[in-house]
Amino acid sequence: QAAAVPSAGGQLWIFGGEFASPSGEQFYHYKDLWVLHLATKTWEQIRASGGPSGRSGHRMVACKRQLIIFGGFHESARDYIYYNDVYAFNLDSFTWSRLAPAGIGPAPRSGCQMTASPEGSIIIYGGYSKQRVKKDVDKGTLHTDMFLLKAEGVGKEEDRWTWSRLSPSGVKPPPRSGFSVAPGPGNRTLLFGGVQDEEEEESLQGDFLNDLYCYDMGKNRWFPAQLKGPKSEKRKRRRGKQAESEPAGDEEVEQSPPQGPLEIVKEVVAEDGTVMTIKQVICGPAAEQERCDSEEEEGAAPAAQPCPRSNAMVAVKHGVLFLYGGMFEVGDRQVTLSDLHCIDLHRMDQWKVLLEMDPETQEWLEESESDEEDDVEGAEGGEEEEESSEEESEDDEGEEQHPAVEAGESPEEYLSRTEQYWIQLAHSHMGPEAKEKKVVKVAHAMAKTFHEDSV
Repeated sequence: QAAAVPSAGGQLWIFGGEFASPSGEQFYHYKDLWVLHLATKTWEQIRASGGPSGRSGHRMVACKRQLIIFGGFHESARDYIYYNDVYAFNLDSFTWSRLAPAGIGPAPRSGCQMTASPEGSIIIYGGYSKQRVKKDVDKGTLHTDMFLLKAEGVGKEEDRWTWSRLSPSGVKPPPRSGFSVAPGPGNRTLLFGGVQDEEEEESLQGDFLNDLYCYDMGKNRWFPAQLKGPKSEKRKRRRGKQAESEPAGDEEVEQSPPQGPLEIVKEVVAEDGTVMTIKQVICGPAAEQERCDSEEEEGAAPAAQPCPRSNAMVAVKHGVLFLYGGMFEVGDRQVTLSDLHCIDLHRMDQWKVLLEMDPETQEWLEESESDEEDDVEGAEGGEEEEESSEEESEDDEGEEQHPAVEAGESPEEYLSRTEQYWIQLAHSHMGPEAKEKKVVKVAHAMAKTFHEDSV
């Protein structure tokens, strides 16, 4: 977890983190503290005793002249533990202290989000934890509560911290994890994206989001931040007439009724014929219709928006929200993003794409087991390796048996000649329960891909 401070030309502080082996059976949690001096671009390790134990999933914010750390978890191959302790690192004396706030604080968790107000209070929202209900069975909890950690008293050594639970009004964000937050103008906190996981015994599926919410610290209220869209001169004059009869302003965004979410399902066919389904949750039909009407009147192109994602990096500078990267999942594949977007929080007219992601830079990396495990399996399972190698050779032979593309044959001609073959192959990939329309669609995509690779 990292936090930035403006001291000495800018500093980036990092504490803790996690390393996991490719097999997922070995974990190491760090408890070291580092600072990156942005002026000289040099790293420095800060050695100070009395700090938090090794962990990951914790959160850290810079609050006045202190780094405040909350929560996190520590996991081993056999057990895990979640934390709800609070530590402070003094940026003047370079010393750690464990805080003991009064009141009832959050339950142990990781992956929550923290923001600090200009007055020195800290907001903690959401998070995730799990507990063992029986042997080899864990139950996860997605937290949606919100707490305020406030310092009371004067003097750096005399500050007394207090927990209090918040019950905000307004339109709250749906439960999610992996969302991103950043402090914004007007004493507001911004929340973007995340993922809504549907957890079953042996599977985990998630719907990724790209919505934006605001939390007003002064009013203790949530509301969705909706795009107003670009305005032409005609619409400006029309709105000017309406302004005489009804008030307009920043509150217009807050008072607009929330639109029901609309789910769009997109299917992407990989080269091997695998169908990957991407679910996208966007604004409701009413908001979409209003946007379409606006585009028809103004002749504007559809506004670009960041695709749904979790764990994006967000920051606000001079009233502009910058959003970088993140990730989303399609089936058992994980896509890491590297695009950069921004939006003016005062205008809220449209997202701007500053840096697009180059699809050609994406490389699929498959998990591989450790060398030791491979050696053990190789010693004990020689027959299995022979069988698997035979199956692989059969697969290779199967690939070579695809109907060849004849010289000068167009994609349409090739598909017309080999369509039944590709439909049978798609059936074998997708199973007997697949719908015929989807099978045909996949078959055509596989044939097109093979034709392009062969030409």
